[in-house]
Amino acid sequence: MANRHLQRSVAMQSLYEWDFKGCPDESIMDIVKHNLEEFAPGLEGGGFSSRLIEGVVKEHDTIDRLIEKCAPEWPLEQIASVDRSILRLGIYELLYGDYDEVPPKVAINEAIELAKSFGSDSSPKFVNGVLGTIYREMGEPMKDDSSEKRKERLEEWKGGSEASAPRVAEPAVADAPASEE
Repeated sequence: MANRHLQRSVAMQSLYEWDFKGCPDESIMDIVKHNLEEFAPGLEGGGFSSRLIEGVVKEHDTIDRLIEKCAPEWPLEQIASVDRSILRLGIYELLYGDYDEVPPKVAINEAIELAKSFGSDSSPKFVNGVLGTIYREMGEPMKDDSSEKRKERLEEWKGGSEASAPRVAEPAVADAPASEE
């Protein structure tokens, strides 16, 4: 497993644990440290994981509002905790990440891979739908080098403008069991 992918996996697992504990900001770096030791022994440095976690925690409110706007049919607390953690990580990388380090399409692909590994059968499609919508609303950064549009959209979303919020038409969810008649 590649170093960054492993660190991203540890970051997602740490976000999951943090979410499970009620999002106490003061414990997150202890969680990351423990998970790096537990799931990535021998890994030299955990700087990438730590940067991701610090960024997600710092931008937590903006990211959660964006999830709610992109998947309005699914209140945040009804989205599976694993999916919520993956979305937080993916959205952080899309909105605030260094595109020279991790291009947007790579960030989306990595989030989908995490969803395949840790989520339900419907998780990859749901994560792809939400992140793909955000990517398109941002003006598909790096497709035509429109990073200025990324900044504009981020400011609109931070301001909470409902009209500017991207939407996912139908989030992917597990099919309901067929009723027996």
